[in-house]
Amino acid sequence: MAATASDAARRSPVDEAWGLLHKLMMTQRRRFLAVAAELDLHPAQAGALLQMEPDAPVPMNELASILHCDNSNVTGIVDRLEARGLVARRPHEHDRRVKQVALTPLGLQLSRQMRSTMSSAPESFRKLPAADQRALLDILSRALD
Repeated sequence: MAATASDAARRSPVDEAWGLLHKLMMTQRRRFLAVAAELDLHPAQAGALLQMEPDAPVPMNELASILHCDNSNVTGIVDRLEARGLVARRPHEHDRRVKQVALTPLGLQLSRQMRSTMSSAPESFRKLPAADQRALLDILSRALD
């Protein structure tokens, strides 16, 4: 159902701000998908790489939880990442039944590349005057406290 002009007039400023933040995050989702495609990664694979830390293998069931998906889905994601040499499976040091996933040097390189691209502010933020950038930082910081 489409919103009408009278609906917009009844919305509070905070609801309008939330709507704008949602719109902004959706543009960043498209940016994420473009970066993943440039690296020839499925979005789920890119998401997995972004969730992994260097020198910190993650149990596959924990990765599934982080990615909000089923363990069987993570198996497929890890299979494809492993086939490309981006991750390696390892047994857990205290429980060999648990498989952990670790970034390989190539996986770490791609992960860093994605993080670098995705952590830079969108151009629309960069165009704001410095005072507005500081105000935005302050407001968002307070909203998250």
